Amino acid sequence: MMTLTEEIRLADEQGKRVGWRGWAALVVLMLPVLLISVDNTVLSFALPDISLQLGPTAVQQLWIVDVYPLVLAGFLVTMGTLGDRFGRRRMLLIGATGFAAVSAVTAFAPSAELLIAGRALMGVFGAMLMPSTLSLLRSIFTHRDQRRLAIAVWASMFSAGAALGPIVGGVLLSHFAWGSVFLMAVPVLIPLLVFAPLLVPESRDPRPGRIDPVSIVLSMATTVPIVWAIKETAVHGVGTVPLVLVVVGLAAGTLFVRRQLRAERPMLDMRLFRSGTFSGALIVNLLSVVALVGFLFFVAQHLQLIVGLSPIEAGLALVPGLAVMIAAGLIVVPIAMRAPARVVVPVALVFAFAGYVAVAFATESGSLAVLIGAFASLGAGIGAAETVSNELILSSAPAAKAGAASAVSETAYELGAVLGTAVLGGVLTALYRAHLVVPVGVPDDVAVAARETLAGAVHAAGDLPAAVGQALQDAAASAFDQGAFVTALIGAALVVVAAVVAATTLGSTRSAGRSDH
Repeated sequence: MMTLTEEIRLADEQGKRVGWRGWAALVVLMLPVLLISVDNTVLSFALPDISLQLGPTAVQQLWIVDVYPLVLAGFLVTMGTLGDRFGRRRMLLIGATGFAAVSAVTAFAPSAELLIAGRALMGVFGAMLMPSTLSLLRSIFTHRDQRRLAIAVWASMFSAGAALGPIVGGVLLSHFAWGSVFLMAVPVLIPLLVFAPLLVPESRDPRPGRIDPVSIVLSMATTVPIVWAIKETAVHGVGTVPLVLVVVGLAAGTLFVRRQLRAERPMLDMRLFRSGTFSGALIVNLLSVVALVGFLFFVAQHLQLIVGLSPIEAGLALVPGLAVMIAAGLIVVPIAMRAPARVVVPVALVFAFAGYVAVAFATESGSLAVLIGAFASLGAGIGAAETVSNELILSSAPAAKAGAASAVSETAYELGAVLGTAVLGGVLTALYRAHLVVPVGVPDDVAVAARETLAGAVHAAGDLPAAVGQALQDAAASAFDQGAFVTALIGAALVVVAAVVAATTLGSTRSAGRSDH
């Protein structure tokens, strides 16, 4: 029986270069990548409008953003394994159809509760999309040199999509109601449903793990309680409920791992985690996404509710950072060909660290230019680090296990998206409430709304007499920016941790080194 390393080496040696159909398939597969990554952050810009129209509480507001990546992360391993067994293209098409249909319905949700439910169902179908795209790239581009470039494009589009969300949201919200951010899924996924059967070949694991309902339940029982506990702690502080949830999640995770280790053909091959490169790259992925999404949670509100930009103006302010992120993801490929990943990734993350430090002081200076520059620096670091780490994750797994490996990678990404909002967003919300001093003359019911969220304070200020309203708005802006200062420093610390992990676990591996064949 071959070892994991021998399986990977054999797959690379047998790789053949693809022609135009392979690159055309790459273009088709980028559609769901852009859509899912845009969907992770587009709601940040729609939140002010949703808050005004549906009136969610602070907890509901966090759930509106978080429930989608939370459910998606819970189902990723299951859907990746099902794709390995039943066909990755088949799962892609089923997911695209369901995602488009649910998005169209969710666009007209009349209440916060129904919006949260719609987002949760979108997460189920979204989990079918993401592992399929990355694992299909692994099966289409069997020649490692071509695969590196394809993965670089994939990673760049994923990172770019996260940053593109606020821009798309700004354009749509300038002309349409908040539901338009969901309706955009329909025109994006229709071309996928048309061209994927023509250009994307089907692939599956010839020796797939069996369908194990117990493992499926355990995988979800691991992810969901732990993330829920983090959210509860961020909003309400440490308590009995979060502690119980953490215990449940850790217990389920322990049982899941033991079950996979005992199984002859496990749902998730735990041998993948024995590779320091695979595990280290996963951690870098997770922490990088936490930093990126946490930044976007802050900046979307700051630009609109404090600086006073319209949604489209706020979106356009992030265009330079978006361009830098895309460029960094592609430029890093030839650099990583000559330098080891343990050097390339930490150096890239220095730029992300500098961006967060700049963010910490941008609110104090009041300079929009500083904020734009900070996002460009952050984007350069995250774009490069994500490209290198994703290539290492996929190349560290055999092609037959591409779906499972991709699912683990996507789980790290989605968990990072949840933690970016739950942890950094929760800390920011808690600090905002702690620092908000409601001016004299503000009615008690208005003060309650103002303490919930920044959007609630700004909306309430508009209904008060000019002097009192302006005082409330100034107090809310000051409290928010004080919270943003501390939150940005926490984000910078997370980037430092990611850099240390990269330097100590990625070894001398070259993510884009020369092929052995």
